[in-house]
Order: sequence, then C-alpha cells, then structure tokens
Amino acid sequence: MFFETLINGLSSGGTYAMIALGYTMVYGIAKMLNFAHGDIIMVSAYVLFVMISLTGQPLIALIISIIFSMILGVVIEKLAYKPLRGSSPLAVLISAIGMSYLLQSLVQMIFGTAPKMVVIGDLGSITMFGVRIPVYILLTLVCTFLIMVLLSIYIKYSKVGRAMIAVSDNRDAAMLMGIDVNKIIALTFAIGSALAAVAGFFMMIKSPSLTNTLGAMPGIKAFTAAVIGGIGSIPGAMVGGILLGVIEAFSFRMPMIAPYTDAIEFLILIIILLVKPSGLLGKMKREKV
Repeated sequence: MFFETLINGLSSGGTYAMIALGYTMVYGIAKMLNFAHGDIIMVSAYVLFVMISLTGQPLIALIISIIFSMILGVVIEKLAYKPLRGSSPLAVLISAIGMSYLLQSLVQMIFGTAPKMVVIGDLGSITMFGVRIPVYILLTLVCTFLIMVLLSIYIKYSKVGRAMIAVSDNRDAAMLMGIDVNKIIALTFAIGSALAAVAGFFMMIKSPSLTNTLGAMPGIKAFTAAVIGGIGSIPGAMVGGILLGVIEAFSFRMPMIAPYTDAIEFLILIIILLVKPSGLLGKMKREKV
C-alpha cells in the first residue's frame, strides 16, 4: 500500500512539477505571475479533444496542442501583460485573473458546459515490487525530469538562455547590451505554455474528463509547488511539485485528514515560507538601497 501510494503521489507530483516549471520560467525571467497558466492547460486539452476527434492520432494532436498553446501564450503576453510592464504588481495580477476568466468563458461558449471525454488510449502497465504501475506515470516522471534538465542546460549554456538570465537580472541593462527584451519575454511565455500543453496531455491520460475549469485547481497547486521549491528555480519547481504530490497522495490515504488535504498543502506552504521565505531551493536576493 505504501509503494502504491508513493507511486500515485509521484504521478500527481510530476504533473504539478511540469506545470510549476512554466510558472517558474515566466516569473524567473519576466517577473510576472501568469495566473492564466492553468487555463492554458485547459485550452490545450480542448485542442487535444478536437484534434483526436478529427485525426484519431494522439501524438499528432499533442504536437498541434503544443504549437497552439505556444501561440496562445505569446498572444496573452502581448495583450494582457506587455501593456502593464512597469505597472504595479496588483494591476498585473488583476489582468491575469481577467484573462483566466476570459479563457474559461470563451471555451464554455464554444464547447458548452457538458464534460468532454478525451480518449488518448491505454499505455499499459508494468509490475514493480508486486504493484502494477501504469506506464503513463513513469512517462510523466521521466518527461518532467528530462524537461527540467534540458531547460537548465538551455538557460545556462545557450546564447538565448544567457539573454534570459540577463533580462531576469536587469532588464534595462539587458536592453542597453542589445538584447531584444520583448522577444525574450515572448519566448519565455511560449516555452511555459508548451509545458502547460504537455502537462495537459498527461492529465488527460490520467483523467479523461474535460471541462472549462480543468486547469483551475492544478494551476493553483502547481503555483504552490513552485513557491515551495523556490519560484524562479527550475530544480525547485521539480522538488516542490513532487513533494506536494506525495503529501497529497498520503493525505488522501488517511480517512481522518483526507477531507482537509488541500488545507494541509497550503498550510505546509505557509510553514515553509515562514521558515525559508525564498523556498526550499530559492535564493534570497539582497536589494541595494
């Protein structure tokens, strides 16, 4: 039972981590909290639904979903965030919440309120330690780990990645050095949205029921995971997501505390922030005055 619960926790944690990577990319480089991120997952899942219905090919549907989500992420940045650069964080937050409800409403107008079923197919399972483990769980964990490693390498060693670091450290200085800040921020949103689409794909394998509020709670929990791990830290997003997923799985297993699982997760967030405000792997930045 312990191993089975742990595997379920790693499954949820891998999905949270993948979503949290998108959050942490956008915040770490653009210094914006994209609270419409969860709804990009929802939109990407509806694109999956449409494309699978048309083609019957989940892999082709995933590729189109990723491309569509990247375009959507760039459009959202241009419409909702770019005009507010330099504004107060509250203005950006209100714009993000407005964009979130706009996406939910548009999808509801197009597809209605009835749940849709996304049939991706059974990937099978393997047996480990006497427990049958669905292949999609292992695939989720492997993909999340590979994405974390590739993102870390890309940002640290590529020319564009170093430009991202420069924009994150000092946007004005980066502009003076000839870096196109607008393109870098747009690319950041595109990468984050692509990760949201991949996360949506794995969410549909696990639970194929699709509604216009699909991304709301996973988005909030993934943001919580990003903050726990240290928002802005790519390994931190992975650690926070896995930790949150495992805590959630074991809480659900205990009848006495199962109804309070969400409260427990957010309580852990508060405790971690009280002890280490920058998160588990985040770095505290000194501000010069």
